[in-house]
Amino acid sequence: MRSIGTFLLLALTLAALVVGAGQLGLFSGQTPDGLGVREARLKAPAQTPNSVSSQAGLYAGHPQRSYADIAPFAYTGDGQAALRRLATLLQASERCVLVTQAPDYLYAQCSTRWLNFTDDVEFYLDASAGVIHVRSASRIGRSDLGTNRARVEALRARFATSGKAPKLPQKQ
Repeated sequence: MRSIGTFLLLALTLAALVVGAGQLGLFSGQTPDGLGVREARLKAPAQTPNSVSSQAGLYAGHPQRSYADIAPFAYTGDGQAALRRLATLLQASERCVLVTQAPDYLYAQCSTRWLNFTDDVEFYLDASAGVIHVRSASRIGRSDLGTNRARVEALRARFATSGKAPKLPQKQ
């Protein structure tokens, strides 16, 4: 019985140390090189399963092409207005900081709740195609356990509903 108590105490101490290290920013990583848009492309997906990109299909032979593939954001009307709407949603997102806002590009850093793992999230307005491309990648770790995909899909759902006019009550 005593060894179980000791084990539990050690496990709780270790968990507290790991969370404390995360809260101090020890798991945030460094901003990667190569972010931004070059020749109408965002950076390629990561070499490990910890990123998503709506442009993954442009990187033939990439080892994570299938895993990373995600749809771009669709919009109607003014593309720059849609990108500004997306910027507003990013600014309202918990643990997300909008770092760069340009007429055709957004860059945000989003972090996880407990360990403060930082992900780099980019958006590129491709007005000629009528879409906003997205890339979201973890800075460290081999796997993101689906975090980047879940974040992008949650943001997509908020984006889709944010552009709709409220319904007016119908007359009886």
